[in-house]
Amino acid sequence: MSTRVFGEPIRRLEDPRLLKGKALFVDDVDFPDLLHVAFVRSSFAHGKIRSVDVDAARARDGVVAVMTAEDLGDYWSPGPLLVPPPPIKDIEFNNRTQVPLAKGKVRHVGEPVAIIVAESRYLAEDARDDVFVDIEPLDPAVDLEASAAADAPKVHDDLASNVAARVRQDKGDYEKAKAAAAHVVSGRFFYDHGASAPMENRGIVARWDDRSDRLTVWDTTQAPIPLRSGLAGLLGLAEAQVRVVAPFIGGGFGPKIMMFYPDEVLIPWLALKLGRPVKWIEDREESFFSTTQERSQIHHAEMAIDEEGRILGVKDHFLHDTGAYAPYGLTVPINSQCTLLGCYRVPAYSSSFEAIYTNLPIVTPFRGAGRQHGVFVMERLLDLAAAKLGIDPVGIRRRNVLTPEEFPHKHGLIYQDFTELEYDSGNYPEALEKAATEIGFATFRSNEQPQMRADGRLVGIGLVTYVEGTGIGPYEGARVTLESDGTVNVATGVGTQGQGHFTSFAQVVAEQLGVEVAKVRVTTGDTDQFHWGTGTFASRGAVVAGNACHAAALEVRRKILDLASQQFEAAVEDLELLDGEVRVKGVPDRAMTLGELAVLANPMRGAVIPGTEPGLESSRYFGPDRGTTASGVHAMIVEVDPATFEVEIKRYVVVHDCGIVINPLILEGQIVGGVAQGIGNAFYEKLAFDEDGQLLNASFMDYLLPTSTDVPKIESHHIETPSPLNPLGVKGAGEAGAIPVGALFAQAIEDALRPLVPDLTIAEIPLSPDRLFELVHGTGSDENSGGGSQ
Repeated sequence: MSTRVFGEPIRRLEDPRLLKGKALFVDDVDFPDLLHVAFVRSSFAHGKIRSVDVDAARARDGVVAVMTAEDLGDYWSPGPLLVPPPPIKDIEFNNRTQVPLAKGKVRHVGEPVAIIVAESRYLAEDARDDVFVDIEPLDPAVDLEASAAADAPKVHDDLASNVAARVRQDKGDYEKAKAAAAHVVSGRFFYDHGASAPMENRGIVARWDDRSDRLTVWDTTQAPIPLRSGLAGLLGLAEAQVRVVAPFIGGGFGPKIMMFYPDEVLIPWLALKLGRPVKWIEDREESFFSTTQERSQIHHAEMAIDEEGRILGVKDHFLHDTGAYAPYGLTVPINSQCTLLGCYRVPAYSSSFEAIYTNLPIVTPFRGAGRQHGVFVMERLLDLAAAKLGIDPVGIRRRNVLTPEEFPHKHGLIYQDFTELEYDSGNYPEALEKAATEIGFATFRSNEQPQMRADGRLVGIGLVTYVEGTGIGPYEGARVTLESDGTVNVATGVGTQGQGHFTSFAQVVAEQLGVEVAKVRVTTGDTDQFHWGTGTFASRGAVVAGNACHAAALEVRRKILDLASQQFEAAVEDLELLDGEVRVKGVPDRAMTLGELAVLANPMRGAVIPGTEPGLESSRYFGPDRGTTASGVHAMIVEVDPATFEVEIKRYVVVHDCGIVINPLILEGQIVGGVAQGIGNAFYEKLAFDEDGQLLNASFMDYLLPTSTDVPKIESHHIETPSPLNPLGVKGAGEAGAIPVGALFAQAIEDALRPLVPDLTIAEIPLSPDRLFELVHGTGSDENSGGGSQ
């Protein structure tokens, strides 16, 4: 047996470097002859570029180069479509992608028009003010519904309308289900996401070395290997001539999986052209425009139910704001479409959407990647159905959740990973009952809440469920090498942005090789260390890269045992790996350290058996045929201040199932961090654009983020239903904490405000004290404040 480390709450191995300031971040990369970049960005959301006058900027001392779109020559071209749409029948997709610098027209505030290279960032920003951009303003397409109209200002003049895509998917016969229904509930639901607001903004440094004939790029990307391959193609270099390093990154959350941003295309090109290293670090204001966001969807949805509250069918049509360009395809709205089905038995489903171009910054996945929107719609429809029938939120969910006997469960839709949507495993009833018990749902409703209300307090309780498709392909790889000093090196192509990969991957490998976790050294995100892979996204690191590490470790384990079997003249089954040694079972003095064995595996002289591979090393890949399905239930108790409408979270409970847990401590951090971002999305964060497409809150003075005083203690619990789709039985967990929080806030706050407004239905996220005041007192827009039934 090997040393047991898998599943243990081991503290993160990477933390000492981070806490001591020894971790490398992109902005730490420096060279004596380093040049710095500033971008000239459009101040209009929509307009024709008449001219760009850069003469004064070029004349300023310390300025090395000023480039406009025309100066790029043949290098100017739209970026690639990163994720083509899946093979959904009759899909319509009008793809338009971002450009390095705007040419002829600007399509959102902050779109880069020119780039300035100078001896310092200060000089570059001073020279930016010297550039005069003459833009003829055009009416912008900002409001989502208005932008979908046939007569709306066109974001892309070569298209007939602003429709980027039309997609429809069906299962069963919804109209037949509706005709047989005892009741139909419906609503208009508005869900807006926001900015990812990572601690570290994006940045890139590029350096061309004439002596080695190589380009090295340090980038805050979540996908270093695809970026390497893409840059090589753009720059006319061999992939072996390009090294991309994604060092420690202060938060990714999805927008850093977006590739070939204008800066990522231009900075390496400038390094080659100028023969000097070039750096650009995004400032906080820039991040609100130059980094992709996730924003609004408007759903018109209805649910048909029988007299017992069982779902017969759901129909949903929604608009999705994709921003000015769609480089990430339809991942976000397809996630919304598929995740809406949730943990429930839905015999009939009719779903259609239109993705709409607007004159706002680009939309790509941000933690949850559209799943929040779908979960919100389904959970709100269930709450409307429960109210119609006089059933509590737990009761109606209890009647509709899938049971373990119904897995694997096929939904008949095509998911974002190009395969049929199928849930692999889960125990939704157990998670539901666990959450209801831990929050004390029945007791609170029957005893505590009536007493508190009698005292004049506005308290409410909520409970919602969710699923999360995780661990999608195509593949990841890993190389495991046993060194002569007994340490183990692990290299993988995924980047890390705080997920604990250095520890989790080390645990997977240490489990098989019988070494201490501290003896395993993990390298991520360096294309010189590992050459093939896809990236860190879609809660797939532990599932895909983790299983690649597992496969490589198993092969190294086999090699160790085979070599040791020869050395000890003992059968493999009589050997064990423990404490960094290989031993003959039951004979403690017959042992050899793994380091000694590694030396024997790499002979410097003599003959070997033909076909022998030197060293104790293996590279392996793992590619799932479809993603795994994580799931869970969130519940909370809130109190609303009747004077200020501030919301205080009194308790917050999470019951989560991500399969077999590699490290409970790291999992806890992922869940808590996700909930914190979900709370921000639900009640604090809102990108406020005016009718001209101007962002009114592009700073942390105005764009509110939750602080430590706003995030309560998270009471987390886990159940484990192993995934049958991978050897480790794991599922992803990176986004689950954030996905259901908006729906939970709406339900719990609605319950708290019931004494003030008995028929209140909250059909929008984000909320705020101001918006709650409007909903209670009937002021402001009320288009999202209700649902209906028949």
